[in-house]
Amino acid sequence: MKSYTETEVNDRLNTLPGWEFRADGLEKTFLFADFVAAFGFMARVAIHAEKADHHPEWSNVWNRVHIRLSTHDAGNTVTNRDLDLATIINAIA
Repeated sequence: MKSYTETEVNDRLNTLPGWEFRADGLEKTFLFADFVAAFGFMARVAIHAEKADHHPEWSNVWNRVHIRLSTHDAGNTVTNRDLDLATIINAIA
């Protein structure tokens, strides 16, 4: 599992609209029409995260879902697992 440097992550962020590199992780906030839409999004992401055995840190307040991705097994750095899951999450949104 390759850990990416900040420069490498920032280069990849061109293909991940809305994601930002913060404190050795990827973060993005998604806004939805209401709580049900936000919760449905989280449920769809959860299925993919479980299949990938890679689980996001996230929070939900009404229509907002904030997600942070980093790989705990790699010292809380950004790896291909985070970039791959971020790509899936954007497709779901």
